[in-house]
Parts: sequence; C-alpha cells; structure tokens
Amino acid sequence: MKEGTPAPVPVQGPVSAASPLDTAAGLKTSHSHLAGLATQTQKTRAALLGADGGDIVDTKPTPLTSTTSKWNTKNLGLRLGADLVSAAAAAVLVAPVISIIDRSIMENASGAAPLLTSLRRSLRSLLSSPRSTILSRPFGLIFLLYGGTYLTANTLDTTVATVQNNPNPAHVTSGSSKFFASSAANIGLCIYKDQVFVRLFGPPGATPRPVGLPSYLLFAARDCMTIFASFNVPPLLGPVLTERLSKDAQKWVSGQTMAQFAAPAVVQLFSTPVHLLGLDMYNRPSGGSGAAPSWRERWSLVKKKWAVSVAARICRIVPAFGVGGVVNMKVRKGLMERLS
Repeated sequence: MKEGTPAPVPVQGPVSAASPLDTAAGLKTSHSHLAGLATQTQKTRAALLGADGGDIVDTKPTPLTSTTSKWNTKNLGLRLGADLVSAAAAAVLVAPVISIIDRSIMENASGAAPLLTSLRRSLRSLLSSPRSTILSRPFGLIFLLYGGTYLTANTLDTTVATVQNNPNPAHVTSGSSKFFASSAANIGLCIYKDQVFVRLFGPPGATPRPVGLPSYLLFAARDCMTIFASFNVPPLLGPVLTERLSKDAQKWVSGQTMAQFAAPAVVQLFSTPVHLLGLDMYNRPSGGSGAAPSWRERWSLVKKKWAVSVAARICRIVPAFGVGGVVNMKVRKGLMERLS
C-alpha cells in the first residue's frame, strides 16, 4: 500500500437490507400510535368544551391577588342613613316621656316641686302645647342622649357588617366592642344632660355642688349595666325565647321583642342599689364637716328606698330602652331589608 492512502474501514459483519414484512409492521405500529393520540385529543377537547358546545374553557389557574376578601360597601351611604333615621325615630318617640319623668325627679329632689305635681304640670303642658314641649331644651337633651346612644350602636353594627363582608346589612352584633362604644356614648351624653338639668330645675338661686368622683363612678357602673342589658343581652336572649314560644304566640310577639323589654327592666333590680348609693354619697359626702355616715347606714338607706326606686326606674327605662329599642330595631331592619 502506498504511503498516504487511507486504510479501509473493517466491516464488522454483513449488512442485510430490511425485509418488506418488517417495513409493513413498523408502519402499522406508527399508525396505531397516531390513532391513539387522535382519540385522546378528541376526549380532551370534549372535556374542555362547554355543555352547549361553545368555546374551550380556559383552565389556567386564576392568579392570587393580595386581597382575598373585600369589604361589603354596597349602599354604605344609604345604610348609614338608615342607622340615623332609625335612631332618630326611636329618640323622638321616647323623648317626651323621658324628659317629663327626668324633670319631675330633678324638681322633687331639689324641693322645687313634689313629684306628682311636677308630673301633672308637665303632662298638661305637653297636651295643651305639644309644639313648645318638643322645641324645649329638656326635650332636645333627651333626644340627643338616646338618639346618640342608638346611633352609636347602629353605626357599629353597620361597620362590623362592612368590615367582615357580611351580606346581611341588618346584622346586629352583641360583642364587647358594642358594649364599650354604646356605654361611652351614653355615659358621656348622660353626664352632660344631668349637668344641664341641675341648672335648669335646681333650687332657685342655689349653686349646684359638683358631683364627686365616687358618685360619678357609681353612676357610670349603673349606666354600663343598663347598656349591657339593652344592647348586648337581647340579641343573645331573643333566639332562646323564640324557640320556647309556640307558633301561635310568635304571630303576636317575637322573642327578640320580649328580650328587648324584659332585659332593661330586670337589670334595674341590680342597678338601682348602685344608683341609690351614688345619690347618697352625693347628698351625704364623707368629706364634709360633720361625721361621715358609715357603710351600714348607707346600705340601710338603700334598702329602705330600694323597692319604690326600682319601680320608678323601670317606668323610666322601659320607654327609653324597651319601646325605644324595639322601634330602633324594627325601623332599622325594615330599611336595611329594602336596601338589600
């Protein structure tokens, strides 16, 4: 072999050509594989088509957003307006009676007029000249007190329903937030009302003595008990009473209405002693020049006036938080159901 000529590649074995039978088998296998793919494609397309044979459904996963839930702001302005209207309706209904009772109690305590005399005079004025009574300052103060209390409770219910994305706009809460908010509004407005009533119906020419801290704390505890029984207890007690009522009885009265009347009245059995103790500490302060009354003497006075004072306070509280509470609840519920 000459130099520069490439060496031949060695042959490992004989190379045989494919037979016609092997070629036909390979083509048959490829055809079966393509037929299987076509069948699977048809099944996948049928699964993706809509029931009416429409477009293919997009099965891509929806991308997650940063806000998985949103607030229920539907008709929020109108819902807040419903809160205001229902609170005003309840307050304007109870204000005439409560202003008369509070004025009579204040004039009786100051010695300006006996209780029954003051009641008769105020009722006569209401019947003969209702316009002057409604436009009077005592009426406005009571309207502000209970209207503000009901409005605070209503707007808190609406706020909770909005933040929690509750689809029921008439939702009523019964938690601690409602208790603290309603108590703060009621106590603050009540203190302002009492200060003005003292100046309006106190003894002529007398300068009212400031209320001491112990009396303020007792009055605040009294009002907290009433607020809890008026706003927090009825939503919890109402369904229980409804379950125990027959269907015929439920046609006339609901468990919620019964609870709204009963709870504020019953709590007066326990809040009245606190009220009487606060009054006694104001009327007989322990820091005066004379000998301070002992706790035994104070509780003896409280027990002596307890029964008649409970009756008087029930007559005052039932219109304020019984009648007023039912009116506020029903008006708000009716307006909210229309908005939904």
